[in-house]
Amino acid sequence: MSRLVYVLNGPNLNLLGKRQPHIYGSETLADVEASCRSLAGELGLEIRFHQSNREYEIIDWVHEARETAGGIVINPAAFTHTSVAILDALNTFEAPVIEVHISNVHKREAFRHHSYVSLRADGVIAGLGTQGYLLALRRVAQLIDTKA
Repeated sequence: MSRLVYVLNGPNLNLLGKRQPHIYGSETLADVEASCRSLAGELGLEIRFHQSNREYEIIDWVHEARETAGGIVINPAAFTHTSVAILDALNTFEAPVIEVHISNVHKREAFRHHSYVSLRADGVIAGLGTQGYLLALRRVAQLIDTKA
């Protein structure tokens, strides 16, 4: 199985560290990417790290991952609660999918409690800050190793 993992980030995560730091912390998305790349190297994973405010780009990356990747880590951000299209794309991906949320969405507004992505995800990590990405990568690596 491929050791390539796509790390996909949804809308407004390009503003991480600047937008609502009391909720999302002060780390930037570049900091998260650097941490993910460092851990991926330790785990023997290759990652493709992407962010988009456009739903279709995330869908295109999921379609691309179908052909090459052993897993997806996805923080769909606001698309979590609205995107059947991303769910449908993820349903075409046969390897592990781990959903990540920096904040604890269950302590927030009621509309954030529902996730379309969770209907496909093999695991969900929420409320552990940006460390959730690293935990997700560790889990994907373990699932890839188990299937190998």
